[in-house]
Amino acid sequence: MIDHVVLGVGDIATSRAFYEQALAPLGVEVVLDLPGYIGFGDGGRPWFFVATRTPTERVHVAFSTQSRAVVDEFHAAALAAGGQDNGAPGPRPIYHSHYYGAFVYDPDGNNIEAVCHQPVSGAE
Repeated sequence: MIDHVVLGVGDIATSRAFYEQALAPLGVEVVLDLPGYIGFGDGGRPWFFVATRTPTERVHVAFSTQSRAVVDEFHAAALAAGGQDNGAPGPRPIYHSHYYGAFVYDPDGNNIEAVCHQPVSGAE
């Protein structure tokens, strides 16, 4: 099991602003703020970090959610935060029949995704 992930970023302030806005719909927020090192997580525990260092390149990080609506909200928030579209929210049956995801490039070009593996419900 993975405990945490650290991405190197070119500009910590830009990345913090992007991830704060993009991850808010997922309930992920800043829980650790150190010089050059920002920890995002939930429940007070950081598990996703951005750090001032050589920028990580071409990494794909997928955040799981239980709702397709949250995938949609993530995509809109990430674009509003300056991310570049890399795949609008929608089904991806090539992966499996219930896969619903959206993809955005972060300020350093990493592919950030929100994904829901739940079948369509009457609530969505």
